[in-house]
Amino acid sequence: MNSLHTRRTALASTLAAIALALSACGGSSTPAQTGGDSSLSDVTAKGEIVIATEGTYRPFSFHADGAGKLTGFDVEIAEAVAGKLGVKATFQETQFDGIFAGLDSKRFDSIANQISINAERKAKYDFSTPYTVSTGVIVTTSDNTSITSFESLKGKTTAQSLTSNFYKTAVDAGANVQAVEGWAQGATLVRQGRVDAVVNDKLTFLDYAKNTPDSGLKIAAESTDKSESAFVFRKGSTALTAAVDKALADLRADGTLATISTKYFGADVTK
Repeated sequence: MNSLHTRRTALASTLAAIALALSACGGSSTPAQTGGDSSLSDVTAKGEIVIATEGTYRPFSFHADGAGKLTGFDVEIAEAVAGKLGVKATFQETQFDGIFAGLDSKRFDSIANQISINAERKAKYDFSTPYTVSTGVIVTTSDNTSITSFESLKGKTTAQSLTSNFYKTAVDAGANVQAVEGWAQGATLVRQGRVDAVVNDKLTFLDYAKNTPDSGLKIAAESTDKSESAFVFRKGSTALTAAVDKALADLRADGTLATISTKYFGADVTK
C-alpha cells in the first residue's frame, strides 16, 4: 500500500508539473496581452485598423468631388500607416462632437482628424508621435511691407472668426478685429484691401495658396508656438501606439510623409 501510495503521489506531482509548464508556455505565446493590453493583437487579428475621421474636413478628410472616394491628407497618412502594420485601414466617418465618445466606446481603434496634442487630452488618451506640425501666421497682401511681426499688428485691422483661437491672438497683439465667418471671408477682405491682415493656421494658408496660386497673398510673419497633431488611441493602448510610432518613423525615413504632405500643401508639414 505504501508503495502504491508513493507511485500515485509521484504521478500527481508529475502531472502538476506538466500542467504548470504548459500554462507557462501558453502565457509566453501572447506577450501583447500582458497587463491586459491587447490593442495591437486585436488589430492584427481582425486584419484592419478602424479609424475615425470627419470626412468633411478638406483637405485633411473629405470626399473627392463632393461624393467620391474618401481622401485627404489624414486619410492617406492613415492608409500608409496601416500598410506598415500589415492591415487594412477602415474609416468610420464621425462628426467631431462625437468622435472622442466613439473612441471611448470602442467603436474604432484610433482617430485621424488633425487632433492637436494638449495636456488635457494627453491625460485621457494616448497619442502617437506627431504627423503634422503647424504654426499661426499673419497673412497680408504680397505688397504689404508694414506688417512684419505680430507686434506690428498693433493698430491694424484683421479679419477673424470670433470663435477662433486666432481671434485672441490678434486682440492680444493690439489689432482691431473685424468679425468674419471664417478663413475664406477673411482672405477675401484682405485681397480687397478692406482689412490689413488675417491671422490663421499655416496649414490653412498653404492649402489656399496651392489651390489659389494667383491670390496675391503672402505669409508676413509666423508664430514660434507650434501646434502638433497625431493619431489618438484609448488610454493604455501602449502596443498599438508603439507600432504606429514605428510605422510613422519608417514612413518619414522613406520619404512617404513628405510626398503626401507636398501633394496637399506644397511643403512638408510633417516635421
